[in-house]
Amino acid sequence: MKIIFHEKFYNSEYTIDPATSLGRLDEIIKIIKSKLEIYEIITPESAKDEDILRAHTHKHLDYIKKIPLLFKLSALAVGGAIQVAEEAYKKNPSFGVIRPPGHHVSADSSWGFCYFNNMSISLLKLFSERKIKSAFILDFDLHFGDGTVNIFSKKKKQFQVDILNPNASDRVNYIKQVKEYLERLKNIDIFAISAGFDQRIDDWGNLLYPEDFKELGYLIKTYSDKLCQSRRYAILEGGYNHSILGTNVDSFCQGFM
Repeated sequence: MKIIFHEKFYNSEYTIDPATSLGRLDEIIKIIKSKLEIYEIITPESAKDEDILRAHTHKHLDYIKKIPLLFKLSALAVGGAIQVAEEAYKKNPSFGVIRPPGHHVSADSSWGFCYFNNMSISLLKLFSERKIKSAFILDFDLHFGDGTVNIFSKKKKQFQVDILNPNASDRVNYIKQVKEYLERLKNIDIFAISAGFDQRIDDWGNLLYPEDFKELGYLIKTYSDKLCQSRRYAILEGGYNHSILGTNVDSFCQGFM
């Protein structure tokens, strides 16, 4: 399985918030590097302005550019998301260990520790190259991915995107909600996951266990195999308990690969 990661994502100096906290990615990469028989780490390059502008306005891009380090790392995160999507299009299941996250960024505004919408830009890159006409996004972060919904709601005449943000209040019905939604999907070219692990027991959401993340990964594997030739990828969003974040990502990937 392909893991997209750059050492520069360790940098915690671009702003001050829970997503940038020192050591947040350490356990993820430690586990991945201990399992290089199943994981391959690929280093991304920064996205170009033209990639970012597929989802965002010039005004928003210029606003982020006013803070050089923030722009540098945000553009690198977008580049990582694009790399993950391109690997998935080649039928290589992939996960992007990137930051800053992105699902709270709309075309011209941002909040929630996010600056560019990594997910939207990565899918729009494939769409612009006529590789895909449709996509399914599962966003299992604790917080509603409003930015992603806002961006694609304005593009639905050109690009079909189904988005599920599960909202069940117990773990059994949470998995059931995802499965039932997947069973109704048709004509999907790629599966894309906004993977927020703050729903984990002992994290902010205090709901899901590692085996639930594995089951989510397995469900996506099963239905992407069935509907879109195994084209699937995930990118990191939330997750703030550093001590368990690596186990969460690994559990999800075990089901996903």
